[in-house]
Amino acid sequence: MTARIVVVTGTGTDVGKTIAVAALTAAAKANGLRVGVCKPAQTGVAPGEPGDLAVVTALAGDVPTREAARYREPLAPETAARRGGLPFVTIDDVRAAVTDLAAECDLVIVEGAGGVLVRFAPDLTLLDLARDLDARLLVVTDPGLGTLNHTELTVREIRRAGLDVDGLILGSWPAAPDLAMTCNRDDLHRLTGVPIVAVLPAGSGSLAPADFQNSAPAWVHSPIVNPIAQPGAHK
Repeated sequence: MTARIVVVTGTGTDVGKTIAVAALTAAAKANGLRVGVCKPAQTGVAPGEPGDLAVVTALAGDVPTREAARYREPLAPETAARRGGLPFVTIDDVRAAVTDLAAECDLVIVEGAGGVLVRFAPDLTLLDLARDLDARLLVVTDPGLGTLNHTELTVREIRRAGLDVDGLILGSWPAAPDLAMTCNRDDLHRLTGVPIVAVLPAGSGSLAPADFQNSAPAWVHSPIVNPIAQPGAHK
């Protein structure tokens, strides 16, 4: 595969991973890159219903997508598969989906489920997928109280696995941040050594698609999607 592969994970659920993937996609497209998006496992959505990939394409515009597996219950993929009597996601499933996208794209973005240790199968985590794909990693985090612990734990676990983090993304930055958020924005880079490469305004997922696509390049300053950007532009 010659395409760049980036895995987007989070410090937990509901930190804004899907909107972050949409923003990365829109920013990369604005820079002339051909982008594909892969979701290894979609949970909590019935067959035929729109999932996270539909949110990404609605906001960022039409791009090729692949979903390796889908489970109806809103649980970790391994748990949902086991309870539903369905096959677990395999590393071959994800590799095939990413390879398919890489054949026609410059950049393939893989959206994880939950955090880095959420399991897709009993012996398969997002870290295993990232290592197999030789992917770069971005971590989406919440700016609020508690994020320093959650983010540093996530970064440490990624590094313990022999991988590195290219950047942090603040998934929902309010118009009037409180003291903890303001301090956290300064402290996250200092404590983890990882630059903040994107800051997404709160409510950005509710913007009209045209407004979202026009605004996303100003939110994202990751070299992954914008080769002329410098890491740490949002420190």
